[in-house]
Amino acid sequence: MRTLLDTHFVLWVSFEPGRVPLAAANILNSPDAELWFSVASLWEISIKAALSRPDFRLDPHQLRLDLVENGYKELEITGAHALAAGGLPLIHRDPFDRMLVAQAMLEGIELLTRDAQLAKYPGPIRLV
Repeated sequence: MRTLLDTHFVLWVSFEPGRVPLAAANILNSPDAELWFSVASLWEISIKAALSRPDFRLDPHQLRLDLVENGYKELEITGAHALAAGGLPLIHRDPFDRMLVAQAMLEGIELLTRDAQLAKYPGPIRLV
């Protein structure tokens, strides 16, 4: 199953695997799992790290390299994704999260999230 990790999951699988809920760990460790991360998550993490936020003390370049080396696939942002994100209802106002929803919808990839507000969008979103 193709699964797109939201930004929290990208950080948790990389730095705090103990925070990954059991239901999500079962998905992530499934033998048929095809795990994806979005450039939108890298963008968000890079911005927050550059702002020296204490909860984002990490090297985004190394994070990307580690994800790729561990078999995660990178989902680029396209013009179609940008247009779809802009057309979503304002259920969630975070532009990075809205991009993840648009990508999941257009690519047919299930978005894995802990954000109940994000899970209110229709489409392939799994709240764990």
